[in-house]
This record gives sequence, C-alpha cells and structure tokens, in this order.
Amino acid sequence: MRNGNFAEQITTFNYNETAWINPSEADIILGEDQAVESLVWLLVVGIFLSVLIFLSIAGNILVCIAIYTERSLRRIGNLFLASLAIADLFVASLVMTFAGVNDLLGYWIFGAQFCDTWVAFDVMCSTASILNLCAISLDRYIHIKDPLRYGRWVTRRVVVITIATIWLLAAFVSFVPISLGLHRPDDQPLIVEDNGKKYPTCALDLTPTYAVVSSCISFYFPCVVMIAIYCRLYCYAQKHVKSIKAVTRPGEVAEKQRYKSIRRQKPQQKKFKVRNPHSSPYHVSDHKAAITVGVIMGVFLICWVPFFCVNIVAAFCKTCIGGQTFKILSWLGYSNSAFNPIIYSIFNKEFRDAFKRILTTRNIWCCAQDVVNIHPRNSDRFVTDYAANKHVVTMNSGRSSAELEQVSAI
Repeated sequence: MRNGNFAEQITTFNYNETAWINPSEADIILGEDQAVESLVWLLVVGIFLSVLIFLSIAGNILVCIAIYTERSLRRIGNLFLASLAIADLFVASLVMTFAGVNDLLGYWIFGAQFCDTWVAFDVMCSTASILNLCAISLDRYIHIKDPLRYGRWVTRRVVVITIATIWLLAAFVSFVPISLGLHRPDDQPLIVEDNGKKYPTCALDLTPTYAVVSSCISFYFPCVVMIAIYCRLYCYAQKHVKSIKAVTRPGEVAEKQRYKSIRRQKPQQKKFKVRNPHSSPYHVSDHKAAITVGVIMGVFLICWVPFFCVNIVAAFCKTCIGGQTFKILSWLGYSNSAFNPIIYSIFNKEFRDAFKRILTTRNIWCCAQDVVNIHPRNSDRFVTDYAANKHVVTMNSGRSSAELEQVSAI
C-alpha cells in the first residue's frame, strides 16, 4: 500500500514538474497570473487611449482659441481649419471617450438607446473631419493656382455655405439612416455571453449597402479628390519655383559681373562667393513642399485606408475580420484627429507663435486684446516657399504682403 502511494506521488511530481503541488492548486496559480497580466495590459491600454484622447482635445481646442484670438489668423481660409478642429474635437469628446470605455470593459454600459446615437456621432464626426480636410485642400489649391482671383471666388459667404454643406451632408449620411434602422442587420446580436453572464454590446456592425454608400461618401470620394488636388498643387508649386528661378537668374548674373569688375579694380577685396544652387532657397522650398505634401497625405492614408477597407469587408463577411483587429483599426482612424492639429497648424509658424502666447498667458481669454500680429505692408515681397515655413524673395510683384502671407503650408 505504501509503495502504491509513493508511486502516485512520484507520478504527480513528474507530471507537474514542481514539488508536491496538486493539479487544482497549479490551475489556481496559473489563473491568478493570467488575471494579473490581463489587468496590467488593460491599464497600459487605458493610459495610452487616455493620452490620445487628451492630445486630441487639447490640440483642437488650441487651434480654435488661436483662430479666435489672433487677428493674423482670422482669415477666410482658416475657417475651414476651425471647422476641422471642431469636428476633431467632437470625435475626441463624443466618440473616442465612449469607445474607450466600451473597448476596455468589453461591453456597453450606456444603454441601448444611446448606442445608436453614439454610432451616429461616430459616422457624422468622422465624415465631417474628412470632408473638411478635402475642403482645405481645395481652398489651398485655388489660392496657389490663381491667387489674384482667390479673394473674389472664396468669400466669407462661400466658405460658410461650404462648411454648412459639409456638416449637413455628414448628418444626412449618419443620423438619417441610423434613426430609420437601415444601418444594422436584423440578425445582429445585442447580447454577449461571458462565463454564463449576459452583457449588452454596441458595435459598428453595418449592412453591406450602408457600408458601401457611407464609405464612398465619407472617405473614398474625398480621398480621390484630395490625392488629385495635392498632386496638382505640388506640380504648381514646382512650376512656380522654376518660374521665379528664371526671373531672378539674370539679376544674379548681373550682380556677379558687377562684383567681378570691382574685383579687377580692387584685388585686395574679399573674393565674392557664389551660392551653391543645390543649397539655394528655391531648392529648399521645393524640398519642403515635397515633405509637407508627403506628410499630409501619408498620415491621412495610413490612418483611414485600413479602417474603410476592413469596414466594407466586415459588412460582407462577418467572420473574416476579428473583433480586436476592427477595434485597433478604428482607433487608428480616430488618431487622425490628434494628428490634424500638428500637421495643419503646428507646422505653420503663425500657429506656433499663437500657441506659445496662449500657453504662456495667464488668462487665455484676454489674448484677443493682448496678442496681435501686425504684418507690414510691403509690395516688394513674393512668397515662394509653400511648405511649413514661408520663404520671402525680393522682387517687384505689385502685390501686398497681406495677400501673400495667406499662402501657408500645403
């Protein structure tokens, strides 16, 4: 009898690879380790999502305050930037906040009625953000292509009507079909079971028709327009830089000949140094324009293309895309709202200066009186750098700097 017990103990020891631990105790220890790892992972993800939401809200609020308080930023074209900042602010506060709670808990705690409202806000705010990006690209294309007629074509009334149309179209795509129940399949489960317990769910599970129509209006059509506009815009920037090179080159040659004649008369003077053409301001301007266009389109496409591709695939094949994959790609699209203030505002020196004044002023609401940028009027300036930092070259253009300073980053 003792030999049998001893053999059983040896078997248990070899099977568990630990000394004198029953299988039930090993399962308990393993379960506790998994629970700790899961809790740590949720904490890390929660901190990351909180930081992303905070950056989105803070960045877009700074953009709105800067446009409102800075006189130099109260230009007609910047109304599109203000509309974009408001759309991204709604994405962060009305969409990302509830999405973060839902994804961390794994179920919906805000009620079935608010679920449809949240989905509608998700579609509307994301659509408005993308359409505002498209409007910004079109505004800058018109300004660079024909700056003399820009003031006649792009008036305050036209900009306000365009912004109102953007928001009405975004609301029509989202709230109308969702309120009628056309977005959700009839067999969509609203309850998820976990260890015998039932929890309510709220997911973006769309019908194939609504997924295709909304994706085309919200993303694919604006994306094609933006790519075409920025390609044309970059071509105009290169053409403009080359034309200024051709105009200023004779003056540089004459200046060079003049210094050569002075050198023959006075050999003791210092040698005149000719600037390397590869390091000229024009080459730098061309390089900055390429980088800016690449950053704008690259970040936009990286953030939104994966989600909208998966969104259509998931509508036709419910089991092809995993739940975690869909959540990650959704948050990748949301993150574009945090990048927009950086790309479209912080890359602009006027916005950088405005942000510094706002953040270093005790009462930000007094900035409207204390902080004013005054641009000197000088008819001998012509902006050649369409990248983030504007470069000014002296030539007789006949245009005021107030008109030329409107050309900012592409």
